[in-house]
Amino acid sequence: MSDVKMYSTGVCPFCQMAERLLASKGVTNINKVRIDLEPAKRLEMMERTGRRTVPQIYIGETHIGGYEELADLERAGKLDELLRA
Repeated sequence: MSDVKMYSTGVCPFCQMAERLLASKGVTNINKVRIDLEPAKRLEMMERTGRRTVPQIYIGETHIGGYEELADLERAGKLDELLRA
């Protein structure tokens, strides 16, 4: 299964929804980068993704985007393929 990295905060409901969706797909280990606890990581996230909002999710080296993009991949039947890569 591909590595999953997620920039998040402790109070973000979309981060929690993304975690639940990934868990339902069998993802047991998400590398969570808490930008609320490590402010320098917020700058890293913005430089890597061009976005300011969380979550920002990577599956392997592929930037997925946020929860809505993750859910769109699931609805399109493409999330499993990315997770298996």
